[in-house]
Amino acid sequence: RRAAAEYYRGQRVPERLEEALNAVFPRSPADLYGELANYLSKYSKAPVICKLVGRKVLDGVGQPTLEVEIYCTVKNYEKRICSTVMSSHSQIPENALPETIEADEKERNDSVNTAVEWVNESLNTMLRDLEPTDQCQVDKMLGEYFANKVEEKKKIQKQEEEAEATLALSPPTPSPAPPPGKKQGAKAGKKLSVVEKPIPPAEPAEPVLCGSLAIGGASLAIAKAAAAISHIPLYLHVALLKHDQESPEEMTLPLPMVTLLNCEKMSPSKLKLVKEVMLIPPVQLSLKQGIERILDIQKEMTRLLESPGKMTGPQTADSKKGKAQNSGKKGLPQFLKRISHLGCLTTGYDDLEQLLLIMQTACNNIGLELGTDMFLAINCAAHELMDYNKGKYEILTGTFKSPSEMVTMYGELIDKFPFIIALIDPLRKEDREQWSNICSALGSKCYLIAEDAATCISKLKMDQNINTLMCSGVVLKYINQTKVSDLIELAGILDGQRHITILGSPDGESSDDSLVDLAVGLGARFIKLGGLSRGERVTKYNRLLAIEEELAKNRTLREAKLEFITFAEASQPEEQLSDVLPP
Repeated sequence: RRAAAEYYRGQRVPERLEEALNAVFPRSPADLYGELANYLSKYSKAPVICKLVGRKVLDGVGQPTLEVEIYCTVKNYEKRICSTVMSSHSQIPENALPETIEADEKERNDSVNTAVEWVNESLNTMLRDLEPTDQCQVDKMLGEYFANKVEEKKKIQKQEEEAEATLALSPPTPSPAPPPGKKQGAKAGKKLSVVEKPIPPAEPAEPVLCGSLAIGGASLAIAKAAAAISHIPLYLHVALLKHDQESPEEMTLPLPMVTLLNCEKMSPSKLKLVKEVMLIPPVQLSLKQGIERILDIQKEMTRLLESPGKMTGPQTADSKKGKAQNSGKKGLPQFLKRISHLGCLTTGYDDLEQLLLIMQTACNNIGLELGTDMFLAINCAAHELMDYNKGKYEILTGTFKSPSEMVTMYGELIDKFPFIIALIDPLRKEDREQWSNICSALGSKCYLIAEDAATCISKLKMDQNINTLMCSGVVLKYINQTKVSDLIELAGILDGQRHITILGSPDGESSDDSLVDLAVGLGARFIKLGGLSRGERVTKYNRLLAIEEELAKNRTLREAKLEFITFAEASQPEEQLSDVLPP
């Protein structure tokens, strides 16, 4: 008894019990012991990580991906806190060969298996006993672990190259004589005659280390665990991390870029320039009102595409396009009755003006006007259009334009259809001169956004050259070895350099809705989630609606703004924008 008394006095238990009893008595709570437990819990030790569990699961398109679960020691008991499922991203284009797709699937599967192994073994041991609220320390350790894995990979590759070089020193076997040189020379000359001006060659895809999903998955799962333990939503936890633990007085919701149409570039139709058509509601509407308006437009578009003979609106004007469309059903796109993996309608068109006129018709039929009641964004995915033999972009089947001609074409497009307020990937990342030209010409009229044309987040962090005006903003995706601290750091850099931040959903999306909280916490201008179909995408819109309701209830919701960048005004050295395209 004496030992027990000394132990409890040493922990100040009698004193704190008396404080608890005095504090609770005036309230006379219905659950007395629950209230006492709550009061005394503030003296308990901070929860620490006790276990990470990695698991192979399926994403929204049936591809393997990684789930990471976090267990913490809370009040002496092991407790499951949360989990996160990583989204997967493929760099394989639509027109890839079957063997390329098969190789990509095998590589993805191997990467997920390796990530599961990393989480359950190395990371589980390395992060044990850390407080999940210490995101900086967690991400620092994850970054060092990943850097070591990269070095290991380089050493293995170097050894393999040395072994190959040794084999190459052995006496070569005689090879058959090459074909006559004249024919080869003629062929090369023929190719050069087609190219008016040499274009920069395509840069190799960013290498992805096998298992890198483990780094991003662990970082995000621990951030979610910290928010849960602190009894605050993830978006507020991220905002506190970004603002050095100062709670923002107001928060702005990102404007949604909702994909309405996925225009297949491999379909029988001729138009190749457009991959996605997205709707952006005006800032005056609440998110709820904007989503309802977009759903109305989607319903009308579906009706028009299923019943082309009933179309009315701008197409009936005395233009060649309008007459061609009204002369019969052949001029209209065939609606492919299925939903794209992006959660939207899938169809095809013969030219861009036809597509935009149909969009105008759908809006007019329900009493809306593009440019006032709704705006458009177009994802051009220009990197998929380049014909390297011709050195030109194939914008329509058999119709090619040089990079400089593309800039002129976009200028005419925005002048004719000013309701288009954003172009995503209008050019390849290699066409740096044309990016600068298009920004100078159109930057004050619409957002010129780099998605696939931007470098990966890790490279953006390493190279922050501030010397070239290149784009209005960047689509950031939480994939592979990206860490929460990386996103926060890069969003701060973009904010300071007058770029806008867009959080984007990868192709292989999961049902995890953390991306929405990240976008709100980072103060992103837009969020690109795909369409309003498929559960893994709709769950994110539902989360965005819930956050809007919560912020409105707390009176901390600030209205978003649409402000274009006039690049001429950013010519002073202290205001120059970051070069977000690789050198």
